[in-house]
Amino acid sequence: MTRFSDALATGVDLVSAAERATRQALERLDGPADLVCVFVSGIDPEEVALAGERAMALAEGATTIGCSAGGVIGGGRGTEGQGAVSVWAAMLPGVTMTPFELAAIAEGDQLAVIGVLEPTPADQAALLLANPYVFPTHTFVEHSNTILDGLPIVGGLADGTYGGDSVRLFLQGETVQAGAVGLLFGGNGVLGTVVSQGCRPIGPSMVVTKAEDNVLIELAGTPAYAKLESIVSALPPEEQQLVADGLHIGIAIDEYADRHESGDFLIRGVLDADPEQSTITIGDVVDVGQTVRFQVRDQATADSDLLERLRLFAHDTGGTAEGALLFSCNGRGSGMFPSADHDVRRVQQILGIDAVGGFFAAGEIGPVAGRNHLHGFTACMLAFRG
Repeated sequence: MTRFSDALATGVDLVSAAERATRQALERLDGPADLVCVFVSGIDPEEVALAGERAMALAEGATTIGCSAGGVIGGGRGTEGQGAVSVWAAMLPGVTMTPFELAAIAEGDQLAVIGVLEPTPADQAALLLANPYVFPTHTFVEHSNTILDGLPIVGGLADGTYGGDSVRLFLQGETVQAGAVGLLFGGNGVLGTVVSQGCRPIGPSMVVTKAEDNVLIELAGTPAYAKLESIVSALPPEEQQLVADGLHIGIAIDEYADRHESGDFLIRGVLDADPEQSTITIGDVVDVGQTVRFQVRDQATADSDLLERLRLFAHDTGGTAEGALLFSCNGRGSGMFPSADHDVRRVQQILGIDAVGGFFAAGEIGPVAGRNHLHGFTACMLAFRG
C-alpha cells in the first residue's frame, strides 16, 4: 500500500508547476492524503504564494503546511536557484496533527513568543518552519527544550530571493503572516529524527579556561588564538586549506566521556579570530570548564557522517521508515557535493524509501543528544511509517 509519495515540478509558471506536482503526489497514494507539505522556490514572492496556495487547495481535506525556499527537494532530486515546487503527501492513520502559528511580540526590551502549544503525552515530535528575519528561532529552539518538555523539533528556516520581504509561510490553505508555523505530531506513525552535522575534529580536545559569552579567551590555559595557531601550523597543507575555507568548533555534548571523537560535539561556526586580542568568537555561548575541539568540514566527511547517521537510524528502527521530510543546509547541495541530489539520494538509498520531500534551508532545526538546536551546514530529517 502506498501511504507516502512526493513529486517535484519545475518551470517559470509556478502555479502550473504546483498543480502538476500536487496532482502527481496525490495520485500515487492509495487513498486521501492526511498531510501535504509544499515547498516553493521562485523569484516573485507573490507568485510563490499563489503556487503554495494552489497546491494546498488541491489537497482538499488534508492538513497542509510549507514555505518558500531558495531550493527544494523532491522526486529524488534537489533543485537550486530555479522555479520549482516540491510536494510531499502522506496517509497517516492513527497520527494526530495539531497546526500552530508562532509570533514574536515586543515586551519591553525583550521579545515574547505567542502561540506556543503545550504538547500532550501522545505527541512525539514537532515540525517547525520559521521566517528567520522576524522570528527569534535560535532563542525559541533553545528554550523549547524546557517549555516543550524535550519534545523533538525538526524543520528549517525559510528564505526568499529578496530576503525577509520575500519569505512566505503556508499553513492550512493560506499564506500566513506568522513568524513561524508548525505541526505537533502524535501517535506511533512518527518514527524518529536524524541530524548529520558532517564535521570531523582536528587537534586535541581542550577545556575552556576563560571566556566571555561567545568569545573564547583561553583554551587549556593558553590564549585562544595562539592555541588555534599552534594547532593549524601542525596540520598538513590540505588540512590547513580546509581551515581557511571555513573553521568550526565542537562543544562537547557529554563532558564526562573518556574521549571526544567525531559525533560527540554540537558544531558551531568560528565567526572571528583576532590575533591582536588573541581571542576567538564562535556562534554560541560557552562556559568556563566546557570541552571544545576545532572541526573542519569537507565533502568526504559530510558524506560519511550522513551515511553513518542514516545506517544507525535504519538499524535502530528496524528499517521501517516509509517516508521522510528532509531539511538540508543551502550550503550543502551542489556547493558541497557533485550535485544538489546528494542528500536526498543518500536518504532514499540507506532507508530504502522513495518519498522524501523538503527544501534547502537557511538554517536547520533538529535534536542532538536529546536537545533541540538550530544548526548550519547540516541535514535534518523527520521520518514516518504508515
